[in-house]
Amino acid sequence: MIPAENRMITLMFAPNFKITPALTKVLTNIETSRQAVSSLPITVPVLTSLRESTRLISTHYSTQIEGNRLTQTQVEDVLQGGTFPNRERDEREVKNYYQALDFLDALIKRKTELIAEKDIQILHGLVMDGKRKATPYRDGQNVIKDSVSGAIVYMPPEAKDVPEFMRELMVWINDEINRRELPVPLIAAIAHYQFATIHPYYDGNGRTARLLTNLVLHKSAYGLKGIYSLEEYYARNLQAYYEALNVGESHNYYFGRSEADITTWVMYFCEGMADSFANVRLRATEASKDMKTDQSPLLRELDQRQKQVLSLFEKSKYITTREIADLLGLHIRTALNHCNKWCDEGFMIQHGEAPKSRKYELADKWLELVK
Repeated sequence: MIPAENRMITLMFAPNFKITPALTKVLTNIETSRQAVSSLPITVPVLTSLRESTRLISTHYSTQIEGNRLTQTQVEDVLQGGTFPNRERDEREVKNYYQALDFLDALIKRKTELIAEKDIQILHGLVMDGKRKATPYRDGQNVIKDSVSGAIVYMPPEAKDVPEFMRELMVWINDEINRRELPVPLIAAIAHYQFATIHPYYDGNGRTARLLTNLVLHKSAYGLKGIYSLEEYYARNLQAYYEALNVGESHNYYFGRSEADITTWVMYFCEGMADSFANVRLRATEASKDMKTDQSPLLRELDQRQKQVLSLFEKSKYITTREIADLLGLHIRTALNHCNKWCDEGFMIQHGEAPKSRKYELADKWLELVK
C-alpha cells in the first residue's frame, strides 16, 4: 500500500520522509518491472547464468565503492584463482564479499521471513575477515571525515548505545516486512540509511548496509530472481550516493541525524531500484527471446524448492539427499521426506535403496528445463 501523496511520514525508529508524486511514480515503475520480470519464461540455465553475472557485478561495484582497484574482469579472474601484483588487499576484499553473497543466498532460502541480527553480524564478519562468524559491534567512538579537508562529516552514536539501536532497527525492519503496509522499496531505503547512521562497526558498514538492503528486498518478494544490482547504480556516481546519504547539517547522531528528513535519500534509493529493475527487465526480456519454447507452464507446476533443486540437476545427472539438504538449508531427514514425496509425484526417479548410496535422477518430463 502506498501512503497518500504529499504527506510527511514519520515511523517508529524511522526518520521523516515525504511521499511525493514523483516518488509515487518511481514506486509504480519499480512494481511494473517486478511484475514483468516475474512473468517472463526464463529457463533455469539462463537464470543461473544471469545470477552469476549479477553476483560478479555486485562484488565488483560494492567493493569499488569502498576504494577497491580491481576491474570487473580482474574480479572474475580473482574469483577463479588468479592473482595480481600488489593487489592482495583488493583480492581479499573481493573474495570476502563474494563469500558474503553466498551466505546471503543461504539466508534468502531459509523458510523464515525474519531477519536475525546475528545474521547481519555474520555478513559483516564475512565481508571483513572472510569468516562465517558474527563480529561484535565497535567498542569505541568513530567519526566520518571528509577525505580532502579532514573535517568531521558525521559523528555516529556512542558505542554503548549501538547494541540497543541495532536491536531496535532489526525489530522495526521485521515488523514492517510482516505488516506489509509500507512499500517494500521504502523499507529497504530506510534500513540502508539507518544502518549507515548507526555505523555499528569501525569499517565495512557500507558493504554490510548494501547486503542488508538486498536481504530485505529478497525476503519481501522483491528479489527479482536474484539478477539485479543496486551497487552498479551507486558506483556510477559515487558523489550522488554520498550526497543522498548526507542529510545536511545533522552531523551528529544525537542532534538531528536519526530523525532527519530523508526524502532526498529515499527518492535517490528508489530511483536506483527503478533503474536497476528496468535494466533487468531488458536483459531478461532479451534472454527469453532466445528460447525456442515457452517453459513457464512447466515451471509453474513446480514449487519453489523444486525449482531450486533444478540447479543441481543442471550440474549433474544424479544428485544426493545430502546435496538437496545443503542447497535448501534443511535437516537431512526433512530433505529425505521431500525426496520421497517428489519421487511419488514423478518429479525425480530414485536409484538405490540404502540411504548412503541413494541418488536421484530428474524425470524425463522436466529435462528440457535444465538443457
